[in-house]
Amino acid sequence: MPTKIDLADIPIIDHHAHALIKTNPPQTLAQYQVYFSESGDPLVKQRDVPHSIMWMWGIRELADYFGCDPTPEAVLEARNTRDLQTYANDMWTKQNSEMLIIDYYGFGGGMNYTPEEMASTFNQKIERLLRLETFAQDKLMENATFTRFVDAFSAGVEGAKAAGHIGLKSIIAYRTGLDVGWVTREEATKAFGVVKDQADREGKIRLANKTLCDYLLVRALEIAEQQSLPIQFHTGLGDNDVDILKANPLHMRPLLMSHKFDHVKFVMLHAAYPYARDLGYLAAMYPNVYMDLSLAIPFVTTLIPTVIHEALALTPINKVLYSSDAFSLPEIYWLANKWGRAALEKVLGEIVDVGALTPQQARTAGEMILNKNAKELYELS
Repeated sequence: MPTKIDLADIPIIDHHAHALIKTNPPQTLAQYQVYFSESGDPLVKQRDVPHSIMWMWGIRELADYFGCDPTPEAVLEARNTRDLQTYANDMWTKQNSEMLIIDYYGFGGGMNYTPEEMASTFNQKIERLLRLETFAQDKLMENATFTRFVDAFSAGVEGAKAAGHIGLKSIIAYRTGLDVGWVTREEATKAFGVVKDQADREGKIRLANKTLCDYLLVRALEIAEQQSLPIQFHTGLGDNDVDILKANPLHMRPLLMSHKFDHVKFVMLHAAYPYARDLGYLAAMYPNVYMDLSLAIPFVTTLIPTVIHEALALTPINKVLYSSDAFSLPEIYWLANKWGRAALEKVLGEIVDVGALTPQQARTAGEMILNKNAKELYELS
C-alpha cells in the first residue's frame, strides 16, 4: 500500500498571492471563465476554457464544496448566493491557510481590496511586497528629471521595509526579460528622456524600456544587498505578454555569478515552468536562490505532482516554497491549496516508497515547504 503523508494540520503560508476582487463579481459564465486561464485573449477565455482540465475539474470540485449539481451554471449560481466574506473565510479555513503575502501594486489594481482591507475583512494574516516596476512608473510620472526620479525610486526601495513591506517583487520578465544587463548612468539618463517624453504625451506609462528597467533592477538589487531583502521574480509561464524564452531564470546566472548580490534572496516564482529543472539547478548551485511552486499550482492541474517531483529531485528542501499566486476569487485559492497540498502529500509518499526519505523526513519536508521555509525566508514572527 502506498505511504500516506498527511499534511492537513500544517498551516499554509501563501507567500505569493494577490487580493480578492471587490467590484463587479462574475454574473455570467463568460465572466466566470476568465479567472480559469492565464491567457489574455478573449477567444481563449470564452471558447477554450470550457474545454480545459482546469475548468472541468475545478467545476466538479467546486460543486462538491457548494453542495450543488456539478455544472458550471449551478456552481456560478451557488457562489453568487453566498456572502463573499463568509465563504472566502470558510475556504481558507478548510484548507488551513493562515497568511497571504500580497504583491502591493499588484494584479487587479483598484478593482481589488487593498492589503489593509484584506486584513480587516478576511481571516488571513496579510504581509506586503513592493512591486518594483509599477512603483517606478509612479515615480517616473511624478519627477521631471532623471536624478530626481532615481532618487525617489531609491528612497522608496530603501524605505520599503520601514514602510511595512517584507520584501520586493520584480516583473521584469514581463517587461523586458530576465537577461538583465549592466547599464551605465549615462545610458539610463538617455533612456529616461525617451520614456519621460512618452509618459508626458500619454499621461501614463507602462515601463518597458530595457535600458531603464535593467538599470532600476540593479539599483534595487544594490539596496536589497545592503538590507538582505528577498526579491521575488516572475519566471516561466504567465500572461500572454511575457516572452517565455526570456523568462527562463538561467538568464539571471550572470547576476548570481557576479557575487555583487550574495545577500539578496532571489525567490524565483512559478517553478519557472516549463523550466522547473533549470530553476532546480540554480537553487541547488547558488545559496541565495529559492524555488516557488505557484501558478504551476493550480494551472498545470494533473501535472502538479510532476512539477513537485522535479523540484524536489535536485532542489534542497529548505529552498522550496508553496504558494498559490491566486487572485480575485476565493475559488482560485481553494483549488490551488486543495490540489497543491494533495500533490505534495502524494509526491512525498512516493519518495518514501522508493526509500529516499523516511516517513518522518517526508513529514518534515512537507512542513518546511508549506510553512517553515517562508517563515525563515521573510523573517516572519
